[in-house]
Amino acid sequence: MEKQLDQAQTERRYLQMLSRQYPTVQAASSEIINLQAILNLPKGTEHFMSDLHGEYEAFLHILNNASGAVREKVDILFENSMPKEERAQLATLIYYPKEKLEEISRSVKDMNEWYKITLNRLIEICRLVASKYTRSKVRKALPKEYAYIIDELLNTNYEIFNKKEYYENIISTIINIDCAEDFVVAICTVIKRLVVDHLHIVGDIFDRGARPDLILDLLMSHHSVDLQWGNHDVLWMGAATGSRTCIAYVLNNSITYNNLEVIEVGYGISLRPLALFANDVYGGSDIACFATKASRQGDSYNAKDFALAARMHKAIAVILFKLEGQTILRHPEFGMQDRLVLNHIDYQKKTVRLDGQEYPLRDCDFPTIDPKDPYELSTEEAELMLQLKSAFLHSEKLQRHARFLYSKGGLYKCYNGNLLYHGCIPMNEDGSFMSFDIGGKALQGKAFLDYAEGMARQGYYAKEGSPEKQYGKDFLWFLWCGRNSPLFGRDHIATFERKLVEDQKTWAEPKNPYYAYYNDSMTCIRILQEFGLGGPHCHIVNGHVPVKSKDGESPVKAGGRLIVIDGGFCRAYQPTTGIAGYTLIYNSWGIRISAHEPFSSTKDAIRENKDIFSTSVVFDRMESRIKIAETDNGQVLSERIEDLKELLKAYRNGWIKEDHS
Repeated sequence: MEKQLDQAQTERRYLQMLSRQYPTVQAASSEIINLQAILNLPKGTEHFMSDLHGEYEAFLHILNNASGAVREKVDILFENSMPKEERAQLATLIYYPKEKLEEISRSVKDMNEWYKITLNRLIEICRLVASKYTRSKVRKALPKEYAYIIDELLNTNYEIFNKKEYYENIISTIINIDCAEDFVVAICTVIKRLVVDHLHIVGDIFDRGARPDLILDLLMSHHSVDLQWGNHDVLWMGAATGSRTCIAYVLNNSITYNNLEVIEVGYGISLRPLALFANDVYGGSDIACFATKASRQGDSYNAKDFALAARMHKAIAVILFKLEGQTILRHPEFGMQDRLVLNHIDYQKKTVRLDGQEYPLRDCDFPTIDPKDPYELSTEEAELMLQLKSAFLHSEKLQRHARFLYSKGGLYKCYNGNLLYHGCIPMNEDGSFMSFDIGGKALQGKAFLDYAEGMARQGYYAKEGSPEKQYGKDFLWFLWCGRNSPLFGRDHIATFERKLVEDQKTWAEPKNPYYAYYNDSMTCIRILQEFGLGGPHCHIVNGHVPVKSKDGESPVKAGGRLIVIDGGFCRAYQPTTGIAGYTLIYNSWGIRISAHEPFSSTKDAIRENKDIFSTSVVFDRMESRIKIAETDNGQVLSERIEDLKELLKAYRNGWIKEDHS
């Protein structure tokens, strides 16, 4: 009886709070009608991208063209009335309005006439993409300075003779007062915003490409986005926490691929202390194994630059091997003791013992390694890492991006019936979920991912200097490259072997058994059920492992239950994959996957109206158009409607008084 009274009091308090927002029967009734109408609108379009790897220009173009959805709208409206070249120019204008306007103004004689025609076309496109939303939602998407005018133009009815002159006069005035350029930019921005309702990034914003920081700047300004962390993302997140191991790995990776622009230009982190240390300690050292792998197009480096980069590379690699060893020694529960390699080097024989077998080393000149205590940093190395740690912790932009990754991101997401994650659900050889011993308790599947995400957050938010902070920082390193980490999905990372051991058998990085099972529909159904999802239209959206399209590999696996959308955004992976990435579009009619050809440059796109050529395949078509009522947001709105109906009942029964003031 007491429980029932408590529940009734709680419900009444909730309804009283709700009544402050809807103080009358009319207000509550109006909101119910509004929400019920929204439930019957078509589901908004979701756009999925993965494994961007710092390729800012390619990312920007696919974001702008919404994987072909913008060009599709242009063709729907104008395929029978405009030549293909004009439609291509109109699409490019929407993608890059400022830049394209500048290019067009140099070749068009009568810009006023061009503006008149183009503005009418853009308004038609905007009206089409706005048609699936409420007028209220469209208004919220409009730029403040032109909101009223765009709203008027979107809701024109040219059949009403009395208003025809009114609408035509609006456009004429925009042109006559020299606002046409700004207005074109504004309406193109609205079109791009309305084409995609929500954006998913399924991991790995960072890595080979030059400017992941610019990608993150764009994502931070996006109207609706979520992120699933990739292994390269958590590495940078670890560096942002001040983890010396993660910082060393970030620098090692960046120098390996001659990609220091993001560190020095993007995040303003000076590498001068590392350069001075490297020249001092490794000035006369053998650096052949540590040459950078490639230079970026347009870079002009001389032999001295490459020699300095190689010395910096060797310096940070040795520090990395030491710090990794310290991390493994701190955490025997990671089960990675076999990756303690420095204490297995024989400096006289110039060999290393790995898995019980001896291999010759390509380089054995490590002046800072004490064979008796190989994982201890030298005094100079410790001082260098203190300086680098301070630089990473005090990079305002990096810290801002890290907070964004934590606030919008996670290890996985369930959204409208789909399960999104970057790497894998760790499995055993028999296909069962792999268990991880956490404080004497075995965790697997969703429970382990929830725990792992908590530890990743602890690494950033726990009190500085606390054991919880240190464990969280070390766990971020584990997520980056630890044995069977759900983001890494391999037995180990062979950084040491690839740099220093000639025998390529040692370079192997065996994949977790997940990748042998993820083409099996029953396995995928079991994974979906583990996360509370089921039904014929539920899918796993996976990134991380590039799809070798040129070898005939399909991104659609397990009969359509799992889709891999890492197809090679990164230029370095394109020779392996044969394409430049997969993306997904999930609209109210179904899901389609697009395979993209390599992107040349933004300049080519603007000057020659070059789009990224994409091949789209619809692999899941719905029996009927999906309405908002069938989405996660629809469930929230339906619950809100029920609450408002209870409030109406309370008003009409006199339990709660209306407030007409």
